Amino acid sequence: MSGPFPTKQPRYWFRKPYADFVARMRVPAGFLLLVAFAWLSRPSRVSLLVGLPLSMLGLWLRAWAAGHLAKDRQLATTGPYAYLRNPLYVGTLIVAAGIVIAARDMLLGVIFLFVFLLAYLPAIELEEQHLRSLFPAYDFYAARVNRLFPLSKWTGNHARFSWLFYINNKEYDALLGFALAVAWLLFKLWWPWRLH
Repeated sequence: MSGPFPTKQPRYWFRKPYADFVARMRVPAGFLLLVAFAWLSRPSRVSLLVGLPLSMLGLWLRAWAAGHLAKDRQLATTGPYAYLRNPLYVGTLIVAAGIVIAARDMLLGVIFLFVFLLAYLPAIELEEQHLRSLFPAYDFYAARVNRLFPLSKWTGNHARFSWLFYINNKEYDALLGFALAVAWLLFKLWWPWRLH
């Protein structure tokens, strides 16, 4: 407590040591997801035609968000941030859903959902704590814009998409990862020696 008034302490649904542990485990979990994807995927032409456009929609959302994000320098409230506070995570979820549909394996979907609930939700909470500490206006913004669903619109400042932000945020890595996943799915679809 500082000053004459008690400060409002946010309530979190998890303990910070858990969130720190999960943050450290995101990269190893990513490798496990990659192995599960490589092993379990059983794509068909139809699953690719349905799943890949959905994933591309998620990539587009991530790219749009990255082009409006000046990390730790300015509170992002334009572009997709006018509709939801975490468009990069929502984009990731949409990409993953499309990949799961393209891969045609329910177990893979359960694994992705499990990782999102146990790893990404705490990461979102930690990131929001960080933003609250950096930007005094964050609470005001968060009270008006939903975390994961576009239920309202922020009507503040306006800014255009910036390719410089996109590049600085290394969003091209998501595009490269998607391209590799598509290449693997196509390989598994047309691999002549695969077992039926």
